[in-house]
Amino acid sequence: MSYSRRKFLQTTGLLTAAGLISKNELFAANTNLKNYGIQLWSVKTALGKDPKGVLKQLAEDGYTQIESFEGNQGMFWGMSAADFKKYMDELGMKIISSHCDIEKDFEKKAADAASIGMKYLICPYKGPQKTADDFKKIADEFNEKGEICKKNGIRFAYHNHDYSFVAVDGKVPEDIMMTNTNTELVDFEMDIYWVVTAGADPVAYAKKYKNRFRLGHVKDRMKNTTEKDASCTLGEGSINYPTILKDLKENGMEYFIVEQERYDNTTEMDSAKADAKYMSMLSI
Repeated sequence: MSYSRRKFLQTTGLLTAAGLISKNELFAANTNLKNYGIQLWSVKTALGKDPKGVLKQLAEDGYTQIESFEGNQGMFWGMSAADFKKYMDELGMKIISSHCDIEKDFEKKAADAASIGMKYLICPYKGPQKTADDFKKIADEFNEKGEICKKNGIRFAYHNHDYSFVAVDGKVPEDIMMTNTNTELVDFEMDIYWVVTAGADPVAYAKKYKNRFRLGHVKDRMKNTTEKDASCTLGEGSINYPTILKDLKENGMEYFIVEQERYDNTTEMDSAKADAKYMSMLSI
């Protein structure tokens, strides 16, 4: 440890103990997470009413990256791909990825995504299956979609829910899909909340499949609950993100994307703002 680093720790430690610097200020002083995103599903109700206004507010809240989803106005919310990118540029944000229906017009979606510099198209859900072989067939489908994405110069990924970690025929679906997909074609987006909810260890999985989980959904889980759908504002729940995200980054995660799906005593937009503040204080 260098003298300057040691001196900084000693000084801030004394200031914190003396009450002259808060823990949040100390947390922020060490920050190096400059870019973080939000899955637009988190603000879907407000977004459906005023897409441009919501995107502008998210930029003002501090988000620099967007992950879209395919709503009733499409991945680009009533705009063409080019117009959406132009608006993102005006706001100082980038659209990194989008969840989409991979069964319909996928080649066009891949071409549109590539035309504006997106990195990923993502399958958001497949649902529980009856047999392990069903998940092998899904892996084959992912390889096919990965080929299409590769031809267009982007990547394909799959986003997990809790069912991905519930054994079928004695095998864990997430393992089946990861071992039966081509690493040159298919990446994965780890929804950390759903991994934890299923009772699995997100860091252990990231280490087991190093450099496969390139994106992550940062979503907190309410304390002391057995409910499945129990997401909450970041920092108010039970998931130790300052530690977990460091480990995930060390094992290949590049994009950290906020998602929240439940809003007790708050609103979508207020939660998004609070989540952005939390992310801005992370040092990973």
